[in-house]
Amino acid sequence: MGNADLRDIAAIEDVAFDDVNGVVAVDAHNWLYRYLTTTVKFTSDGKYTTAGGTEVANLIGIVQGLPKFFEHGLTPVFVFDGGVTDLKDHEVAKRREAREQAEELRQAAEDRGDAIEAARLEARTQRLTETIHETSRELLRRLDVPVVEAPAEGEAQCAYMNRVGDVDYTGSEDYDVLLFGGPRTLRKLTSSGDPELMDLEATLEEHDITYEQLVDVGMLCGTDFNEGVSGIGPKTALKEVKERGDLFAVLEARGAEIEYAERIREFFFEPPTTDEYDLETTVNPNIGDAREYVIDEWEVSADEVSRGFERIEEALTQTGLDDWT
Repeated sequence: MGNADLRDIAAIEDVAFDDVNGVVAVDAHNWLYRYLTTTVKFTSDGKYTTAGGTEVANLIGIVQGLPKFFEHGLTPVFVFDGGVTDLKDHEVAKRREAREQAEELRQAAEDRGDAIEAARLEARTQRLTETIHETSRELLRRLDVPVVEAPAEGEAQCAYMNRVGDVDYTGSEDYDVLLFGGPRTLRKLTSSGDPELMDLEATLEEHDITYEQLVDVGMLCGTDFNEGVSGIGPKTALKEVKERGDLFAVLEARGAEIEYAERIREFFFEPPTTDEYDLETTVNPNIGDAREYVIDEWEVSADEVSRGFERIEEALTQTGLDDWT
């Protein structure tokens, strides 16, 4: 997801959790997908599958992933994607094709008795179903974690909330947050160890470019909304944009074309966002209610979530996040 080529030019530094605090707008799709695939890869499907065959591995991921925020003095606000723009049709189709190919390979591995390979490929076939979306929102509600519904791209809404000062950080692994103007992004929130901080202003200053030129660099390399120009990597794109001024001058000089270039460029500059959200960050979860929802209602193995619930309770008691306003 997003333009990984941007890592080569983005200003990213390792930071200690002790040095970051406040409110982080989490790109929910991005965060959930990583926990979903990890859970499926390393957990028996009987642990997260109901008697009726519905898989809710996301509930294990949420319970195991949330403590990391609370234990380090961060209040998460989960931002869910809205409608998918038609500009993303090719990316959606590409991901669907990749899942279908992975499913074919998974079935072949299962047929030949290769359980390890089958489990690895099972993780690649995951997608966020309607049930996963609904149960994720409901569990977060019971844990008193704020949820924001984006009108379109979740990372764009996160970037907007960070830019206007309603949150302190965006939480995402998606480098396109930079192109949506996200000032400060915490990465590796789903990994062990400390996070990385990706800084937009530092990126622009380091390369002496404007935000608009950074978007042009990203588009030349390729984004979720367009294929990049053949033969152009991030350093070449940066060099040519600085020399020629903007995306269109580079395309003209190379005799190249990006379909819907003007629309995509404007979409990064002014994506659909909303101010209709409530950022009440007092955290007062109903752990008992949440446990009942996960274990009794959705039949998730208690062994997989009990320690996560305990860590949430312990963290909120120790950090006093339940008194934040």
